[in-house]
Amino acid sequence: MFQMISATLQAQLGQLVMVGLPGTTVDAASAALIREQRVGGFILFRRNIESPRQVAALCRQLQEINAEVSTIPLLIGIDQEGGMVMRIEEGMTPLPSPMAYASGYASHAVRGSSPADCEQLHYYAADELRQLGININFAPSLDINNNRQNPVIGVRSFGENAATVSVYGLAALRGIQRAGLAATAKHFPGHGDTATDSHYALPLVPHDRARLDSVELVPFKSAIAAGVDAIMTAHVVFPAIEPDPNTPATLSRAVLTGLLREELGFAGLIITDCLEMDAIGRRPLNPAWPAGDGTVQGAVQAIAAGADIALVSHTLARQQGAVAALTQAVKQGLIAVEQVEASVARILALKAKAVVQDWASLPREPQALQQSAALQLAAEIQAAGVEFYGPPLQPGEPVVLVTVELSHRTEIDEVALGASVSARGTLLPSLQAAGWPVHEIVISPQVTAEEAAYVQAAAAAAPQLVFQSYNATRFAQQAALIASLPMEKLTLIAGRNPYDLALAPTARSRGGACSNRPAALQQLLPRLLGISV
Repeated sequence: MFQMISATLQAQLGQLVMVGLPGTTVDAASAALIREQRVGGFILFRRNIESPRQVAALCRQLQEINAEVSTIPLLIGIDQEGGMVMRIEEGMTPLPSPMAYASGYASHAVRGSSPADCEQLHYYAADELRQLGININFAPSLDINNNRQNPVIGVRSFGENAATVSVYGLAALRGIQRAGLAATAKHFPGHGDTATDSHYALPLVPHDRARLDSVELVPFKSAIAAGVDAIMTAHVVFPAIEPDPNTPATLSRAVLTGLLREELGFAGLIITDCLEMDAIGRRPLNPAWPAGDGTVQGAVQAIAAGADIALVSHTLARQQGAVAALTQAVKQGLIAVEQVEASVARILALKAKAVVQDWASLPREPQALQQSAALQLAAEIQAAGVEFYGPPLQPGEPVVLVTVELSHRTEIDEVALGASVSARGTLLPSLQAAGWPVHEIVISPQVTAEEAAYVQAAAAAAPQLVFQSYNATRFAQQAALIASLPMEKLTLIAGRNPYDLALAPTARSRGGACSNRPAALQQLLPRLLGISV
């Protein structure tokens, strides 16, 4: 195990901060964060990714710069959950959305979505990440999607009840850790029963402790018993545990130390969700903490509450500010040196794992991506998760395809708007390749009056109509547009949450695959086109 007995305070505190970087290579500012602030880890997003080969080079570049100043390697993490949250897609084995596993298991008596297969596919995918130099995956999500109006979890959850999430979530966890990566159970104590997205506001789960013990906490207790490496916090208020209505779990000592450490006995790493999310970043400033915005003060308060690593994903000034504020907080006695040392010890224990410390021994070129067994299993699982009701499209008849897409990119969905058609979440290239004449109309989730009128006119004249929704149950305008369309010619495809299918019960056909990503749509296509496989 690594030792930091003689390390400076700066080097110790740097281990407590994980940051993002802006591009596909290491820029000067990110290098300075390593050399000067001594940050202990990096998180990768789609902005950092061009190809698996490039990601491998980026990870090696980060580790080589770090090796100039430290014998302790970096944690390099990513959100590779599957489906809608796949930071690396091209060139990697596709993971279905978590909800697709149990959906397929419940509705299809075929191989492809058992817990054992879930574990094996996560093993394959994690081993691919390992080959790139990534050593911690911020997955699986153990949130229970028991609120169908949840704007941020949905298909990222393995299901709507504690038993399903526990069975499949732990299968995914085992697969990730069997490949040598650290797995991260998130978002503790549970982000499933919220109607607010913590990226933009502060959610609250109002349930009493008995309910939390019997539902939300069940998968996390199972993960702790199974030896999960890390747990990521939720920017969600839990009044049954933390009485202050303005203190989310991420910043609550009652939650992180009282509940997670002392009561549940978790001995691994506690990592915050990104502190630049508005639930933290836009909080009122507290004069008791070192100067800085909500993110900077949040880093101090999270570490003081019991977190081991503060995650600041995007902004250089906030990343630098978090390290400086933590230094000031220790000097002022707001955070005890003993607490810092305990966190560093947990971090070093994880970094002693072979997959972290053996980065230099990895081949510079990934050797075993997209193996045939992995691709076959991924396709079987995704196919088993497809739902489709009603007849396929009529061969040769022109189709009007309405595709709902996000109007901007977000770090949670990162839909590649403006990218190649094949990278978009659309059925267009597949329909064209199959020989259907297609006219595509792209609209936003919050449908405007002009968009609605245009679609309605096109639908009236269309021989066949395919509407690919996106969380329509959460957007009244989108739901209203679907209801106004001619049901006798409508095929409704749920582009994300399958709950959208209930919006058009009399449609000619309805279907979905818990995702609008190409791998999911490809498995939906045979049902849509009436092709036997």
